[in-house]
Amino acid sequence: MITGFVVGSLTGLIDLHLAISSIPTILSGLPMSLFLLVTCFILANILGFLLVLIRQSHWAILRWIARFYISFFRGVPMLVILFITYFGFNMDAIPAAVLSFTIAPAAFISEYYRSALLGVDLGQYEAARSLGMNRYVVLRYVILPQALRIALPSLGNVMVDMFKGTSLAAMITVSEMFMDAKIVAGANQDYMSIYITLAVIYWLLCCLLSWGQSWLEGRLDFVAKAEE
Repeated sequence: MITGFVVGSLTGLIDLHLAISSIPTILSGLPMSLFLLVTCFILANILGFLLVLIRQSHWAILRWIARFYISFFRGVPMLVILFITYFGFNMDAIPAAVLSFTIAPAAFISEYYRSALLGVDLGQYEAARSLGMNRYVVLRYVILPQALRIALPSLGNVMVDMFKGTSLAAMITVSEMFMDAKIVAGANQDYMSIYITLAVIYWLLCCLLSWGQSWLEGRLDFVAKAEE
């Protein structure tokens, strides 16, 4: 009885035929969504780690600039940043989206890396240095692998948030999944059916990303235990 009620309510809420037939059109924007995610996630990680290094600089002005950057981009909505890059700087849509989805998440990622580095036992560094390793070798082979394991759950959350956030690129005319869904919804004048379908697609894809994150965490834990 409960199942029948749920199915009946869902059937009355959305047009199932339209929802199913719209999936290929909506998914035609997935390559652009994935392009934005992969490109910006890689660039944001590079920039975020550079910000961590800048915060460790001996120059006070550089440390201040890094702290200001992190504070500013953590406090400004992504949509505002998109509009500034697209309308304010008159950039093309895709470069504006790539820039925006890189510079803003980098502020969060830098804090996750900084916390992860602080979470590594100081004794690890001292032990490696006592063995004659220079600072670069210690950082590359001792500190960073452990910090990455600590930061991985947070980085996974950032990745999922970035994937969902790519839908904002539709606001500056980037043809990704949300933009394609808007076109289908407008053409059929059925926004509820299309947007619920889009929500389910995003949810399933985010579940897949979360599964990949969990698998990677388990793999790294297995490797770490094998090396002990």
